[in-house]
Amino acid sequence: MKKKVSIILCTYNEELEIETTINELFKFIPDVEIILIDDNSTDQTLQIVQSINNPNLICYSRKTRGLASAFLVGLINSSGDIVGWIDSNMNTVIKNYPIMINKLNDADIVILSRYIEGSKDERNQFRVIVSYLLNKFSKFILRSNINDISSGLFVMKRELLLTAVPIAFGHGEFFMEFLSRIEKQGHKIVELPYIHPVDIEGNSKSFPNLYTFMRLGVFYILRLLRTLFKRQ
Repeated sequence: MKKKVSIILCTYNEELEIETTINELFKFIPDVEIILIDDNSTDQTLQIVQSINNPNLICYSRKTRGLASAFLVGLINSSGDIVGWIDSNMNTVIKNYPIMINKLNDADIVILSRYIEGSKDERNQFRVIVSYLLNKFSKFILRSNINDISSGLFVMKRELLLTAVPIAFGHGEFFMEFLSRIEKQGHKIVELPYIHPVDIEGNSKSFPNLYTFMRLGVFYILRLLRTLFKRQ
């Protein structure tokens, strides 16, 4: 029996990429359910999404903002046997998702990794170095064997949520905590290589400037320490 796939998209001012991302998902994952949560975009993102006539695209518009809480809204409203997430502006990696979904025949969760053979990170050098160091520090603190624990690009079996649920506050650090928990529970995690593209706008929402990037870095570290101490 064919399993239903739900992909969660969290958007804030993604007018340059969102239509392409949605079209690529429909192209590479037939009959996919797309759950899109828009966090009060001030550009044309919501209008573009609402103009797409497909019953498998379900959109929720919020007045609040926050990646982790938006993901939780998407998770609650999804109905797939398989659930995944992708950055709204990373449509070039969607071609990897059919392979990831197939790998779930022998895994509980499959993530795309920047730090295994065959992968590459094409962003600016500063972000590449900082992301690499943050990932290595996270692996050390959490005593994890996952090569890219800060990836966030994944598909997983829905039944995984019976033993672990993402604690949805903060930014991308919530997913590192989730991966650490399911790893310690013995669930099978598979990593596949991919090429991380250059951000079309130059910087991501998490790196509009150095101050914001460093502030989010502090939150990441505090979340890592919280995760570590909760396990002990």
